[in-house]
Amino acid sequence: MAVSVSSIATLLRAYRTGEASPRAVLTSALQQAREDDHRAWIHVIDGAFLERSLQVLEQSAVDELPLYGVPFAIKDNIDLAGVPTTAACPAFAYTPQVSAPVVQALIDAGAVPLGKTNMDQFATGLVGTRSPYGACRNSLNPDYISGGSSAGSAVAVALGQVSFALGTDTAGSGRVPAAFNNIVGLKPSRGLLSTRGVVPACASLDCVTVFANSCDDANRVFNVTARFDTEDPWSRRNSYANGPRYFHPAERSFRYAVPSPDQQAFFGDDVARDAFSQACEALTAIGGEAVEADFEPLFSAARLLYEGPWVTERYLAVEALLKRDPQALLPVIRDIIEPAADFTARQTFAAQYALQDYRQRAASLLDQVDVLVTPTAATCYRIDQVQADPIALNANLGYYTNFMNLLDLAAVALPTGFLSDGVGFGITLFHRAFSDKYLLSLAGALQRHLMIPPGCDADAAFQPEGSVLTAPVNEATPLVVCGAHMADLPLNWQLTERGGHLLERTQTAPAYRLYALAGGPPKRPGMVRDVASGTAIEVEVWQLPMSELGSFVADIPAPLGIGKVQIRDGRWLPGFICEASGIADAQDISEHGGWRTWLAQS
Repeated sequence: MAVSVSSIATLLRAYRTGEASPRAVLTSALQQAREDDHRAWIHVIDGAFLERSLQVLEQSAVDELPLYGVPFAIKDNIDLAGVPTTAACPAFAYTPQVSAPVVQALIDAGAVPLGKTNMDQFATGLVGTRSPYGACRNSLNPDYISGGSSAGSAVAVALGQVSFALGTDTAGSGRVPAAFNNIVGLKPSRGLLSTRGVVPACASLDCVTVFANSCDDANRVFNVTARFDTEDPWSRRNSYANGPRYFHPAERSFRYAVPSPDQQAFFGDDVARDAFSQACEALTAIGGEAVEADFEPLFSAARLLYEGPWVTERYLAVEALLKRDPQALLPVIRDIIEPAADFTARQTFAAQYALQDYRQRAASLLDQVDVLVTPTAATCYRIDQVQADPIALNANLGYYTNFMNLLDLAAVALPTGFLSDGVGFGITLFHRAFSDKYLLSLAGALQRHLMIPPGCDADAAFQPEGSVLTAPVNEATPLVVCGAHMADLPLNWQLTERGGHLLERTQTAPAYRLYALAGGPPKRPGMVRDVASGTAIEVEVWQLPMSELGSFVADIPAPLGIGKVQIRDGRWLPGFICEASGIADAQDISEHGGWRTWLAQS
């Protein structure tokens, strides 16, 4: 019986048990790619390439490589050594001698590339029809667009030809095809996946993206590929709390923002409108609290992507070819890119100032919620409809996507239902940069709740993996204070000037004693846990940005420190504690029940 490649965990399990071999699985997957009739592929590897890959695998064991024998696809604007990169433009083609670092990281982890996939030329489009290699067909209904520009990558995953695929995303190219083909699309934070060896669209905005059938698989690929690249000027170092040790959410509630009703657009598709409402109901069912919000700064930023000077980056990427052989570009691509040569420095700075204003206003919205939610795309179109009206319909598809990279956001597109003609519908969860793992975790929880079979196989069993560790919300931490750092007391400025704010006034569990320490000014208390004879002590819970926690802790003098404090509702939170040696000459003031009361009476 053939083993499906749709789940990485299932495939690796089959390798371990001997149920399948990489040779059999990869040979079968390669044959499927060669027989594809959805126009998903531009170049499929030959037998010699596969044999070299198999020989490398045979020198390792399945548990030595995290992606051992896992087949994947590469969008044809990302380099694979020895295989032409065309960016869907034959006149532009070149054959790289080395693979892009993101591809090489996957190969080093045991994954095997099957070839290069079809795309909208020079990654300019959200439709998947702008290719000289033919319009890519939707995996669920071939009369409909696949979405683009990472068209073939999404379709190859949805058809079960590969376990995952790489795409790119500047304006939605790694999310729209995911939605239409009923799979997951991870658009990481800018710079977390190297863009060296990637044909640029807008170099300052481009992201390498991941298509997979599940958030579990997207997480596996992200762990392998999120590597800092010193030779990529756009590369950024990941944070620890967004790293490989974290995935799957804690059991907690969350607040999610959706656009106000007057800002929601579905372009006449009532089925899509209902599907979005149902997806939000599912989010609420797993612990979410919906908040309607003003998304105007986001939508205003989106208009800058093609109406502003950022389209000039697309011109720069293909300038030499455009001057040498303008007919090499498809007419629709040429019509978009050619006018960009005329933007002035004045216009560019004016757009940058406008964008900075939108970023500031968007930040206020992000501060209020854990995640923002929109449809990934408002509707889907037939291939013939897009070919008849290529610019306007493409613009409709970018309504919910074009602002994302301009505002430096991370996003996960998740399948949540279907439209009237059977193509996929999904939502996108997003927040600020370096929230990738939290978004994947939350999307994974929703995927497990919905249990929608991924891709185009309605009979496929959705088998999520077990939880690993908890993905923290890493932007701020609660901090329990019991003395001079409390509101309006002498050291409170150390919190407020670091951006801290008061969450609640409460008490500890009845298991602490409070002491007035020697020294000062200012006077300070020390709180020591004493389960046998302790009492409840009044405390405040503040929230402090994680980026400021280190400098705050460094300023704390002995015998005080930060540990875990149990408050009266049973939670253990970071907070001030005192070493036992520090209370040798201290006054026990526990009977006062708190520092403020003792100060008032002393």
